[in-house]
Amino acid sequence: MNGKPNFLFIITDQHRADWLGCMGHPVVKTPNIDAIAAQGTKFTDFHVASPVCMPNRAALMTGRMPGVNGLRYNGCVLPDRANTFADVLLADGYSTALIGKSHHQPFSDVAPFHGPAPKGRLIEEAWKPDGADYGKEQPERYAGTDRYDIPKPYYGFEHVELVTGHGDQCGGHYEQWFRAACPDWRALRDPANEVAHTYGCPQAYRTPIPEELYPTTWIADRAIDYLNTQDDQTDPFFAFVSFPDPHHPFNPPGKYWDMYSPDDFDLPLPYSAHKNPTQGMAYLNGRHEQGLGAETKQSSFCADPQHLKEAMALTAGMITMIDDQIGRIITTLKETGLFDNTVIIFTSDHGDYLGDFGMLLKGPLPFRSITRVPMIWSDPSSRESQTCEVLASTLDISATVLERAGLVPYNGIQGQSFLSCIGGADSHRDELYVEHNDALPRVGFSTAARVRTLITKDHRLTCYKGQDWGELYDLRADPYETRNLWDDPAFASQKAHLSLRLIDHLADQMDTSPLSNRLA
Repeated sequence: MNGKPNFLFIITDQHRADWLGCMGHPVVKTPNIDAIAAQGTKFTDFHVASPVCMPNRAALMTGRMPGVNGLRYNGCVLPDRANTFADVLLADGYSTALIGKSHHQPFSDVAPFHGPAPKGRLIEEAWKPDGADYGKEQPERYAGTDRYDIPKPYYGFEHVELVTGHGDQCGGHYEQWFRAACPDWRALRDPANEVAHTYGCPQAYRTPIPEELYPTTWIADRAIDYLNTQDDQTDPFFAFVSFPDPHHPFNPPGKYWDMYSPDDFDLPLPYSAHKNPTQGMAYLNGRHEQGLGAETKQSSFCADPQHLKEAMALTAGMITMIDDQIGRIITTLKETGLFDNTVIIFTSDHGDYLGDFGMLLKGPLPFRSITRVPMIWSDPSSRESQTCEVLASTLDISATVLERAGLVPYNGIQGQSFLSCIGGADSHRDELYVEHNDALPRVGFSTAARVRTLITKDHRLTCYKGQDWGELYDLRADPYETRNLWDDPAFASQKAHLSLRLIDHLADQMDTSPLSNRLA
């Protein structure tokens, strides 16, 4: 080794912070993730830059907010010109590997919703086309029997084994492997062959695919194979291992389907727990009372208590399956002798309402259930257990990894390293800025939602573009965000102060790259 640490970066998808044993969940079993936390720093107030997949993943990799890095909403793309912290590691001689979900480009072939294009445009967009190929995660690239070789480096990764999509219908390199490994792959993927069950929860699907062929296992297998090639290498590695679960659909395979019972779960925050629901909440609840489901498969919705508990039980099954596979990966790390020089990081790209106020999935209503995610950092310099209560963000991960590797970030990065907190410092950020841009109108908004949020240790303030309502919560007195103080005269001065602070953050959302090298 050249003295630099390795990094094993594990990320899940749609996994809220409190759904881990080490974060106090009374039911879900995560002994292997808990073991990482027992030898590392567990963050209790760690939030996303954006509470949806693609924008937050791009913010993670670039250290730049969605409105700055270019990947503003799901279905957009991370520009090919964008540097990531993996690019910096690669330039320093690190072996960089992406195993699992990337989602920096759309992996669906569904046409985007933008409405009819205005007529008479000689030039369509404000930007000239950059000529890049943004179809590298598209299904057609993986339709053949020959393995699709993504041009590399891919956003800084020189070794890429890609999984696209979710559930048992994942695509990418996994799908190519699955078709070759299973002569009956069509039958295993045919919804007509769903295993019988009694659940009525929307998107609850009992897959006939066995555990050993499910994407979660495949990702762990590929990660283990990669680690086994690194034990005799002189260069350090950065392995980004990305599981597409516990994202919906709710379809844990095999024994994980009925590992948990819906009766194991409580619903501490029914819709009635909110004292003055916002218009968005009322819209979703109204659709449910009218017997209407989700507007799209990716849209948040309200459900009956029994269905919420079913979704919780199935989500717990998916989480425990991931935990089991993480255990296999950590065992390999130890058996290869790599453990003693490897930083292990665990996080997720966003959360899930998962029953809070009767809702499921995620959306433009930024409750803590979708903005707060797990963050665990286990460092070989000190495998000691500690809890860190500072405010920190997905945006900060890039700067932190680079500092730990002894490297300087590129110009334009907005993240701030929290490495000193790993060493015991008790201060980092006083405020966090979170943004959400939707790709289409839903949840009662007449246009695609534009949401801006300020989070402090004491408050959460959220503004919605074009709306005469917003949200303000006193997190000290009301940690579960059940009373909106936006219109409360007693909090008018606090609302004004936080609004000015939010404006300050908005003023900072400017791309400072490239750096000018001379005055006008």
